Amino acid sequence: MAAPIFLPSPTFTTYRTVSSALAYSILIFSLFGLKRRTLLESVFLAFKKCFRTIQASLNLNSRCWLRTQKPKLLLYMVPATPTPTVSSRQFMFKLYSAVNSLETHVSTHQDKVASGVSSQNGFHRSKTLFDKASDSSDGMSDFERQLQELFNEVKTLITMGNEKDAVDLLQANYEAVKEQMNDGSKGIEEAAILDVIALGYMAVGEFKSVRSLLDAISEVIDDLNNDEPLLDSILVHMGSMYSNLGEFEKSLPVNERATDILENRHGKNSVVLVTPLLGIAKVLSSTGKAAKAVDIYHRVIRILELNRGVETEDLVVPLFGLGSLLIKEGKVTGAENSFIRLVRIPFILFRLWVFCSFFTSYFSFFRILNIYTKLYGQNDGRVGLAMCSLAHAMCAKLWFIVPHFFTGNANEAIDLYKKALQIIKDSSYMPLDDSMMENMRIDLAELLHVVGRGREGRELLEECLLITEKRKGKDDPSLVTHYLNLAASYSQSKDFVTAERLLRTSLEIMKRADGPENPSITFPMLHLAVTLYHLKQDEEAEKIALEALHIRKKAFGKDSLPVGEALDCLVSIQSRLGKGEAELLEQLERVLKIQEREFGSESEEVMVTLNKVVFYLDKLGKKDEKFALQKKLSRLQMKYKQSVCY
Repeated sequence: MAAPIFLPSPTFTTYRTVSSALAYSILIFSLFGLKRRTLLESVFLAFKKCFRTIQASLNLNSRCWLRTQKPKLLLYMVPATPTPTVSSRQFMFKLYSAVNSLETHVSTHQDKVASGVSSQNGFHRSKTLFDKASDSSDGMSDFERQLQELFNEVKTLITMGNEKDAVDLLQANYEAVKEQMNDGSKGIEEAAILDVIALGYMAVGEFKSVRSLLDAISEVIDDLNNDEPLLDSILVHMGSMYSNLGEFEKSLPVNERATDILENRHGKNSVVLVTPLLGIAKVLSSTGKAAKAVDIYHRVIRILELNRGVETEDLVVPLFGLGSLLIKEGKVTGAENSFIRLVRIPFILFRLWVFCSFFTSYFSFFRILNIYTKLYGQNDGRVGLAMCSLAHAMCAKLWFIVPHFFTGNANEAIDLYKKALQIIKDSSYMPLDDSMMENMRIDLAELLHVVGRGREGRELLEECLLITEKRKGKDDPSLVTHYLNLAASYSQSKDFVTAERLLRTSLEIMKRADGPENPSITFPMLHLAVTLYHLKQDEEAEKIALEALHIRKKAFGKDSLPVGEALDCLVSIQSRLGKGEAELLEQLERVLKIQEREFGSESEEVMVTLNKVVFYLDKLGKKDEKFALQKKLSRLQMKYKQSVCY
């Protein structure tokens, strides 16, 4: 019962070229943390240039755009992602979090640059789009400028912290366009305005409003022909918003429709396809269709290499996505083992497939490192970030392919991690208390523990704790993660006394922040129960485990996976207290049913619990029941023994 290691299109060709490049550059800049001021200045200059190019081509007819010639929206806002509460996200650390933390960092920076368009002064918030359009005499360019001004005003309000005023402004414009639609106007222009409003609501986190707006846009555009000049941009925005809302089944078809439109206009190798194709790849990756996602990423890479060369910075996003996906998919799960056994593929061949995936992943991150080194020099912060990703790729797979070489390669990865962190620190690329820096330190600490260098790992974990404590104070809930990680480290080193102190501190902080009945506190409670078990304080360990079990039953239901985890912990404690064997067997059988439902009957978790069940059946003299389960246990043990041997 040792505590686990860390939890943790163009109607206007010039416009399309500029806007597509701009949209994609926003993703690239945000991915590796281009500072906000620089990014906003870059976007501002790009839009100024774009506006000068197309302004003469625009024309307006009162409240509607001319059907014969319509402008493209100059809005490539990357939507915000829903932010979980502290209690729901604090304890989700997994071994090697570098790639995941980078993805989180992408979302954070995308939020910051979501409104990266040129600023227009003199816009009066009290006016709606239709109010201004009705007074216009300058032609079609005024309407497009009004769309941009609305977005700029919302951006400014959000930046200044006036989210309520931003929502009021969005709502006023929504009421105006709704009135127009009720009067029978349901065309591309209404869809474009709703699109801008939805992007605004996404930026302020009003996700319920975003969903209803997306439904309204869908109702309008479903009946429109694909030759509408604004449609591709709207579809790309919709795909991104659906994806960030987790509605992948809706994101995929709109991105596919956008891709079809752009392919028909520009051909299958045009760079304007990159944004919707990346949207498709993200959806496929998130829905378990890794092979198709890999094909899409390779297509994006080929398009960019063909149009912009093999060393363009634009390659960073698809290379990063491809490398991250292959790392994730290279892990062998129980389901994959079952598949191998079912189709009788020799395990060594499967390992060869994993090696190929690993090599492709490694090569992707290596290319990113080379691109950034050539563009910015060896001491740039972006080079440091690329090094961290490469270090992650070096050690995340090799232990599986050739385990006896793992330690040596892990030490190389550790050296690369350390060099990367030093580069980021020396270049002042990001502050020491940045969440991404924190995740990379935890990555390195985890790796140090894996290779037996726990003392060095603890030093990094203590550094994380001190930095967070200095920035947020000694009672902030965000400290809990660091206390838990440190407690896990001390537990691994058999220093259970120190681990107990850290766990009690984390538990007190969580109780003050979330209350004594919040299910999130059961995580440190169970860890404390395990630690007390190792300290031979079984009575208190049982009391805490029972309390955690009660909270989880109330929160998740008696047959939930969290309840099964608490029951498993409780059984181990009560067995040493001399509880009745029949009662312990009954609890273990409950755990087994939960695990079979959640993990599958062939999973390793089931094998471990099945071993305990067979043990108690033997002690109780239930030979017939034991014989049936023993056969299954022997088969599972042989299966996982073969996996380890290979």
